Amino acid sequence: MTFELSARLAARNFDMSLTLAEGQTVAVLGPNGAGKSTLLNITAGLVRPDSGTARIGGRPLFTLDGGTHQWSAPHHRGIALLAQEALLFPHLSVLDNVAFGPRSTGSSQRKAREAARHWLSEVDALELPDRKPAQLSGGQAQRVAVARALAAEPELLLLDEPMAALDIHAAPMLRRVLKRVLEGRKAIIVTHDVLDAYMLADRVIVVEGGRIAEEGPTRQVLERPRSHFAAGLAGLNIVTGSITEEGITTPDGRLFAGQHDPEWSPGPGQAGVAAFPPSAVSVFLGDVHGSPRNSFPVTITDLERHGGQVRVHARGGEAGTLSADVTPAASADLGLAPGMEVRFVVKSALVSIYPA
Repeated sequence: MTFELSARLAARNFDMSLTLAEGQTVAVLGPNGAGKSTLLNITAGLVRPDSGTARIGGRPLFTLDGGTHQWSAPHHRGIALLAQEALLFPHLSVLDNVAFGPRSTGSSQRKAREAARHWLSEVDALELPDRKPAQLSGGQAQRVAVARALAAEPELLLLDEPMAALDIHAAPMLRRVLKRVLEGRKAIIVTHDVLDAYMLADRVIVVEGGRIAEEGPTRQVLERPRSHFAAGLAGLNIVTGSITEEGITTPDGRLFAGQHDPEWSPGPGQAGVAAFPPSAVSVFLGDVHGSPRNSFPVTITDLERHGGQVRVHARGGEAGTLSADVTPAASADLGLAPGMEVRFVVKSALVSIYPA
């Protein structure tokens, strides 16, 4: 059954519509305050929008349009929400925590516990049934929370940054568990981790300012980003402008040369994106000999260690915020520091041009 939602909430500048097919997992990415949690809370029934509709298959979850006002309570929606914290019932054993969902829908204690053991096995936690939540590690508690959510047999599973509170050892195990149990299920996962999107999601939605900035198949969005946030997640620089035969022209009239997608023929003046990795950028203190095509002044805003390199962040007028990777030795030789004006030179052969 397809999940469909369209909702508006003026107080949070929220206006989104999305559709989720049967068996599909969507990753929702975006900066803090972009509307990701609002999307989950409206879907779960914890926040009421000003207007809109939502349904799973032919069953309405809410209708708040015109003179029609229909609202299903959260526990009647067939939706499970898994938060950053496990939020297990502290007075119940692990087994009874997971059995809570089936018991609340009328299953006998025996059948509910059978279902609980099945889902504990699915999340690799079958050895934990008699423990209380206080006796669990963070990773164990979150896996039990996944089992509890799935034992309720939800039609839609919502996950709000489920790995955020876990350490670097527990997160990979939970990610493997989720990859297995989400197979064939409808799910929406809010995350800041690009690895979650690659491993768990069929589609990606990037939200900014309460709106959907871009969406599409996971690999397509992260390999050819059209928003600055997605480009940052993918580790790419992007420059936007109008398509030309050589590349794109930025709003301030600067030509940015690159390589066009050979399978795509642009229309004249069509909006486009130039994307390139920080490793394609060289940094110079003064004028550059040879008149390279992609050469422009920038002001350094920050320096950070990035693997074995130094990542130089800078602002370049209409080009926006860009990054370059240089060696520590080169950074020291150039004397790079925030506030310096330098010149970025980008190799046109490493710049991909595609539609915006």
